Amino acid sequence: MVKATNITKSFGDLQVLKSVSLEVKKGEIVSIVGPSGAGKTTLLQIIGTLDNADSGQVFINSTQTDTLSGKGLSTFRNKEIGFIFQFHQLLPEFTALENVMIPALIGKVNSKEAEAKAKELLTFLQLDNRLTHKPNELSGGEKQRVAVARALINNPSVILADEPSGSLDTKNKDELHRLFFDLRDKLNQTIIIVTHDKQLASISDRVIEMKDGMIL
Repeated sequence: MVKATNITKSFGDLQVLKSVSLEVKKGEIVSIVGPSGAGKTTLLQIIGTLDNADSGQVFINSTQTDTLSGKGLSTFRNKEIGFIFQFHQLLPEFTALENVMIPALIGKVNSKEAEAKAKELLTFLQLDNRLTHKPNELSGGEKQRVAVARALINNPSVILADEPSGSLDTKNKDELHRLFFDLRDKLNQTIIIVTHDKQLASISDRVIEMKDGMIL
């Protein structure tokens, strides 16, 4: 499903990733852990095509993403990769429903179909009574569930989550962690998570530990 081979990345004289390779299977939940500065987020951004490696290859669903560029890369990213960030990154001027619909509309899905799918996802995530609420009217846990729905709207091959529960309280954190496994069990969703949360890492299918730009 996801394969990265010999990924290197430097910022100036600082080598952040040193020939990193990994594979993640379909329907697997993998946590990437390690101290700050280990290269976790940089690796996730390269897998997610948000940044370019200096060398190495990334494959998602047999597509070599590092050979894509421009519109082709943007289209691939929008369709095949869902992102969940620590601070949800919802657009404040749009409702929960509209925020979830945006990636589908960018992908040229007609508005009625996009709205129906967004409602279905928000209902699945127990947010059917929050469709018309804007982010400032939602709790932290609700905002993050909207972000999860947005990540799912285009049926991506993989979801990449960067510290997804880092800004949540214990109750909402536990609910989000359970949600990841619901997505895996019910939708066979593949999820790669960068996290400092030991509890989340401990219940993942597999833990990849990084240090000093390498996988231990």
